[in-house]
Amino acid sequence: MGIEKDINQYHFTSEGQKAVINLMYTSNWITEHIRAVLDDQDITLQQFNILRILRGSDPQPLSTLTIRERMLDKMSDTSRIVDRLVIKGLAVKKVCSADKRLVDVNITEAGKKMLEAIDHKQNEMTSITQNLSDAELKQLNTLLDNLRLPQ
Repeated sequence: MGIEKDINQYHFTSEGQKAVINLMYTSNWITEHIRAVLDDQDITLQQFNILRILRGSDPQPLSTLTIRERMLDKMSDTSRIVDRLVIKGLAVKKVCSADKRLVDVNITEAGKKMLEAIDHKQNEMTSITQNLSDAELKQLNTLLDNLRLPQ
């Protein structure tokens, strides 16, 4: 099976076009797989990403600007997503003592517990790579990193 069969398109203008379409298709496929795992926790992919960022900085708070810089999806409305995490009790925010214009965000114990539950599903989340060897995964990571090198 290949991208041609998956999307029922057998002609591409170039290998570059085929690669870009394949990356977009695969990205969506991966996102749907991970979204299915996160649905059990009633959490979105963006919320999951922010909680992981906050856990990584814990106990240091992060501003919403710093969170946005670290997010996988830079187009996300970070403030709105943080507000939803606060409503769910997974994060807290307070005015930054050093700069009253900024908001500091921390993960709560409930947020940590949710991430621990998701951590137990890590094998389920990464099972999408089971068809690749460690050497192939390393090569894939290198290729993806190279793809993002400045032009």
